[in-house]
Amino acid sequence: MEHAITTFRGEYRWLSNFFMRTITVGNMQWASSEHCYQAAKSKRPEDWEAIQNCASPGKAKSAGSHVLIRPDWNQIKLEVMEEILRAKFDQHADLMEKLQSTKGQQLIEGNNWGDTYWGVCNGRGNNNLGKLLMKIRDHYYG
Repeated sequence: MEHAITTFRGEYRWLSNFFMRTITVGNMQWASSEHCYQAAKSKRPEDWEAIQNCASPGKAKSAGSHVLIRPDWNQIKLEVMEEILRAKFDQHADLMEKLQSTKGQQLIEGNNWGDTYWGVCNGRGNNNLGKLLMKIRDHYYG
């Protein structure tokens, strides 16, 4: 692989779930993939609506920490995130084109807030967000 993209900020902000781009999942519109992901944690429509109405991805993330988490969440969250990411890139050709342009590069969601499940912090982490993005990119563009 060529050089790695090690942060989803700046010119690569569009890789972040905090990038504001409307997506439709489950017959509902979401202002960002973060909004959709946070709502998916709950089975309660009132939680979905509250998160859907959040003004920013950060507020959606905060609201998502206060919902009643569905009991199967830990078993399905990777699959849910993949569905959300597929919607983001399938529904926005410009973003899919940008994703395609990263072919050959490792995508690493580097962060300094300790997220070692979705990203990498201080050199450690599972980088599940980066892995899903590469999976989607490589599925379409092998």
